[in-house]
Amino acid sequence: MNGLNWRVCSKLRDVQTGLKMSLEEMIECVESSLHKESYKKKEICELLQVNNDELAKTSLSPNTLTETSFKLFQRASHVFSEALRVLEFKKTCDDAGGDALVQLGELMNASHTSCRDLYECSCPELNLLVDLCLQSGALGSRLTGAGWGGCAVSLIPANQVSSFISKIKTSYYVGDRAGKDMHALFATQPGTGAFIYTC
Repeated sequence: MNGLNWRVCSKLRDVQTGLKMSLEEMIECVESSLHKESYKKKEICELLQVNNDELAKTSLSPNTLTETSFKLFQRASHVFSEALRVLEFKKTCDDAGGDALVQLGELMNASHTSCRDLYECSCPELNLLVDLCLQSGALGSRLTGAGWGGCAVSLIPANQVSSFISKIKTSYYVGDRAGKDMHALFATQPGTGAFIYTC
């Protein structure tokens, strides 16, 4: 990509560092450099001028050795846009403007959409839960816990928490999921991350 040595810049972070681009510029670079259709293994080998064995040794992990196509555009788009959302989320928290909660909710929603559509780390049940959370009054909702059937976290105004929980109990925890909300559905407040104290 753009004259970088792929053997040295094998990770997306390496590419950004090598190109000395902002996250916004990297998103544009992905748009202009990668096609949206999946890359076949043969095409990647041709672009990198390697054979299948060398590609396996240099670039594939044990769980991707048998893959025949790769969604490079989608995965790179997600990684750079998600990193940008993290920075925007922090800035919004730091600025604490009058519409901060709405902005944070929009970032959470965009994050879930990207995780679902570009990174494909969600599942139908989790997408349903996120949709129900939004319909039940969440300002924003997204998967958490790395996805693939994990949990959802939602941003709820403090004065609506009880009604939100009641709505989710009656809309999501039904049928086979009935009664499973006792340990899976709870309210919490945002706080600082973990600290390590040293003497």
